[in-house]
Amino acid sequence: MTEVISVRFRGGCKNYYFDPKGAAVKMGDQVIVETAQGPEFATCTEGNHEVDDSAIVRPLCAVLRMATESDCRTVEYNKKKEREAFDICERKIAAHGLEMKLVNVSASFDGNKIIFYFTADGRVDFRELVRDLASVFRARIELRQIGVRDEAKMIGGLGICGRPFCCSQFLDGFLPVSIKMAKTQNLSLNPTKISGTCGRLMCCLKYEQNAYEDAAKRMPKAESFVQTPDGPGNVKSVDLLRETVKVALDASGPNEPLKTYRSCEIKVLRNGKGSREGIEIPERPARYVEERTEESFETPIFATPFYMDHPLEEAPVREKFGQEGGENRSRRRHRGGRRGHGGKPAAGGQFRPAEDRQSDKKPAGKPRQPQQSKPAGEGGGEAKRRKPYYRGGRRRGKGGGGGTPPKAE
Repeated sequence: MTEVISVRFRGGCKNYYFDPKGAAVKMGDQVIVETAQGPEFATCTEGNHEVDDSAIVRPLCAVLRMATESDCRTVEYNKKKEREAFDICERKIAAHGLEMKLVNVSASFDGNKIIFYFTADGRVDFRELVRDLASVFRARIELRQIGVRDEAKMIGGLGICGRPFCCSQFLDGFLPVSIKMAKTQNLSLNPTKISGTCGRLMCCLKYEQNAYEDAAKRMPKAESFVQTPDGPGNVKSVDLLRETVKVALDASGPNEPLKTYRSCEIKVLRNGKGSREGIEIPERPARYVEERTEESFETPIFATPFYMDHPLEEAPVREKFGQEGGENRSRRRHRGGRRGHGGKPAAGGQFRPAEDRQSDKKPAGKPRQPQQSKPAGEGGGEAKRRKPYYRGGRRRGKGGGGGTPPKAE
């Protein structure tokens, strides 16, 4: 057993083991480690722990020191330098007329080496480009041609599932994926549905492949001859996840639907296509009965209500505001400030009944005659239409401002 720490470099998902040299390093600490390319800045993903000697690749590099604020400023300066190098390299590529696409730029911690990652359809002669870049940056220049999978890992993005790319989140390396996996999992063979953003088969096809292969060993193939609780028949479809099959019974008609059985309810007489000659049909297997346990629900007992410390003995009763002696006040509100037929306060603050106020009204005169409209030509044109009287608020004019209601004639 060897004591190591696990670190991860910037832009990577793979963990590497380093010798802490007796230093106590916690997860999340930033350290400077020694690599084959020189000192590098890394982040600790797992503190001091012991692993088997067989899991370590010799020689084991050591941790130089814990990162300081000066080291963090150096990393930020290198990021700015990488952005500038990306723009300069793109201009140089266009000047030389090279058919290549620049993907990413990475600078070492000490600034002595700059790596340019690019994609191209074929081989590219970039010797002149390297000379121009070396004269500009005064450092060691390295150009690496990568594939579409590595490009998607560096750039990142969202897959068809809505989550970030697996390769840019947690995958240490790319898994071998084949079209046979899609056939085993009964997926659509449409390339647009089983391919990722990079254009290759999705890496997630490998995740459940072992489970599908194990289920396929226990399940019969399509067109197999099986015996069911309802009689013999042929298997038409297989569901590996639910471990069920759909069988067309010999005794059923052509228009009858297929019946679904579990894998434990059938006996395979012939696995796959073939002839039935010489096959003895055994007795029908027993039908699977799912065991159901009755759930017992206990009524919860609350010693005290959870919403108060001391329950109220009697609920408060809301008193009604009644009137004594017929002095009722109308609570009805009318728009425009007008009151109903209730009493109005007289001088002295007392209310007068409505019957007393009827005697104060003036006697009604003759009924008002409706006005006759003037003929055209008299009064200077067409008769103006009287505007309605707005009650209960300010009247807005044409310009949006307030106005006063017209006087009653």
